[in-house]
Amino acid sequence: MITNDSAAAETPSTWVRHRKADSRESDAASRMWWDSDADNYHDEHGDFLGADSPSGEFLWCPEGLHEGDAHLLGEVAGSRILELGCGSAPCARWLRHQGADVIGLDISAGMLGHARAAMSRGGPQVPLVQASAERLPFAADSFDKVCSSFGAVPFVADSAGVMREVARVLRPGGMWLFSVNHPMRWMFPDDPGPRGLTVTLPYFDRSPYVEVDDAGVPSYVEHHRTMGDRVREIVAAGFALEDVIEPEWPEWLDQEWGQWSPLRGQYFPGTAIFCCRKA
Repeated sequence: MITNDSAAAETPSTWVRHRKADSRESDAASRMWWDSDADNYHDEHGDFLGADSPSGEFLWCPEGLHEGDAHLLGEVAGSRILELGCGSAPCARWLRHQGADVIGLDISAGMLGHARAAMSRGGPQVPLVQASAERLPFAADSFDKVCSSFGAVPFVADSAGVMREVARVLRPGGMWLFSVNHPMRWMFPDDPGPRGLTVTLPYFDRSPYVEVDDAGVPSYVEHHRTMGDRVREIVAAGFALEDVIEPEWPEWLDQEWGQWSPLRGQYFPGTAIFCCRKA
């Protein structure tokens, strides 16, 4: 699942704060946001994601990098794979179509409802689990590979804990690949035009982006980690970091997605894909 076009304009019922948000607040906000926004999200982005495709699609990022072309997960047929933050599960369904044994996990019942609706129309069937990525309801050494396309990792308060949980459920030698907003994007406004080329926030400010309602309750939370933070989380969890992929904006893509655009893609990366392996 690819992330929301966050940092929306402020409205009377939505105010932006940069403040602490713990795991409880972050999880509650993510459930609320994605449950309420699931229909709108798929209306806007479902075609690009292949959400209604009978066999799904696996896009790593708004730059359009497809797993069928990139083969970042290697041979998937016969592998047991967990997708974190699967949303409507187009990636998980695509992996199942390729012969993998897949489970999709997401915190949002609304997003999983779209996955069930898509599967009810035919195509690969994938078991779905509603849970937080900080507390994976699986036994140790359960999976050969875990993946996440803009799911879970940016939205949890304890992303280091997610790395440890992934390491726990992976078998020795297992792969962990996840894509997120490129850490340097934190400095720029979520604007696809010229304004989005101007630095407005410190890269080292790790205060979460929080949207709150009139009562001050978080309704959307996104957490920032620097590139170094991500590397340290990965290594501390027992992974070897094998590659970091920063997809370039392709010449064929003229479609904007929130902050992603051909203009910004000329100057700096929008996505970082971390490719890790458990020792």
